[in-house]
Amino acid sequence: MREKILVAGSGIAGLGAALALGGGSRDVTILDRDPPPPEGSAEDAFYNWERKGATQLRHSHAFLGRLTTLIRERYPDLMAELLAEGTRLFGFEDGLTPHLAKSYVPAAGDEDCKLLFSRRTTLELIMRRYAARLPGITFVPDAGVRGLIARREDGKLVVEGLKVERSGETQEMRADVVVDASGRNSSFPEWLQREHVLVHEETSPCGILYFTRHYKLRDGQSEPPRDGAAQGGADLGYIKFGVFIADNRHFSVTLATPEIETEMRLAVVRPENFDAICMALPGAARWMNPERAEPVSQVFSMGNLHNVWRHTLKDGEPQVLNFFAIGDAAVRTNPLYGRGCSVGFVSAHILRAALDSSRSPVERAKMFDAEVESVIRPYFTSMVELDLNAIRRAKQERDPTYRPSLRARMTKSFAEDGLMPAQRGDVEVSRAMSRAFHMLDEPAAFLKRPAIVARIMRVWAMPEAEKRRRGFYAPKAGPDRAGMLRLLQIAA
Repeated sequence: MREKILVAGSGIAGLGAALALGGGSRDVTILDRDPPPPEGSAEDAFYNWERKGATQLRHSHAFLGRLTTLIRERYPDLMAELLAEGTRLFGFEDGLTPHLAKSYVPAAGDEDCKLLFSRRTTLELIMRRYAARLPGITFVPDAGVRGLIARREDGKLVVEGLKVERSGETQEMRADVVVDASGRNSSFPEWLQREHVLVHEETSPCGILYFTRHYKLRDGQSEPPRDGAAQGGADLGYIKFGVFIADNRHFSVTLATPEIETEMRLAVVRPENFDAICMALPGAARWMNPERAEPVSQVFSMGNLHNVWRHTLKDGEPQVLNFFAIGDAAVRTNPLYGRGCSVGFVSAHILRAALDSSRSPVERAKMFDAEVESVIRPYFTSMVELDLNAIRRAKQERDPTYRPSLRARMTKSFAEDGLMPAQRGDVEVSRAMSRAFHMLDEPAAFLKRPAIVARIMRVWAMPEAEKRRRGFYAPKAGPDRAGMLRLLQIAA
């Protein structure tokens, strides 16, 4: 008899589960709290698809090489459909500075360092239509999950299904395996705790708030040249920004303000202020020049951001069986790093491997937990550390009396005068950092390679004037904090 799988949630993690677990060997039901997507185009989905269950749906997204490689290798037909609908692949060689592009020689693995340029609505629409055609996959829209069906056995909670509300009536849906892909606001931890399952949470603040606005290139206009004249994203301490290219001539700009920047975050939500800030950032201004592009959305905001890792094993033993959490329901990270969708998609395929490897619920739980720890933990740890450093930096930006220690000055110099110039001036360093960015290698793996460290040190030791002459320094990203506050006429 084929296993029956219930998946709560139809975002990127839920769709990843549909793809990973579908194909005919199992019966997979995807429960979606929201209405089905519109029947029309990617444009219809962007403007009309209501997804209350996906809080980040209309924020900027980066779909990293770890995700695009999985799609390319396992679902080539899906990749073809995505590209036919206007999404684009942006390779390692496409992002090289003009200096490096002149001498670039492809190397094995470069084909995996590809971003997929797409609005999230477009990606989900095409993925969902593809998954719905797979044998054994059923989507149930307008389905509200209201609780667990479970029993106690040998001191463990055995999950047997879900209570699901549709059209005002609650029914019981039984399954062999239940998957929580319901995202950052998942109710499952509360339900598990009611059943005396200890859900341990590691939490750490992200320290920022997000603001996103979408734009579209005007007829007859093209994207700015990639000539190294301005950065497409940067961290100025008091604000971060990024330009995110999407499908079908769309792009978005995201501004992220530290939580302590009260004046800035209250101002940025207004469209005229959002655009004014962007126009003061050369990397954003060249994209959203009114002659080149027009806004096509309001300013979307998002706060209450935390890094979260949830555990249901205790002393190495599972407390709950036949239940797995994937994506933001289990591991939540700062959207700044663009890794959430890849984590959700990858964890769905880790689940597939665990289910295929054993019929024992205990062994499945252990194997899934161990593999998620092995594959995802290094990135989670790195992002937590980066966030804590950013929070400290934001405080220092507001403190006129702050004087950095010698160690802090050396660390800053290594990053600003060594690492980043080497990324712009040495293709091997750029390649190594790109693989870490795309979740193909562990975050700091390149700093453990003597040959790469030697290349960075060589650039660090180079005279500043020589680095500037060669274009190794990135152009100035924007005004300092005081200058931006004056532009917005906000008192510091």
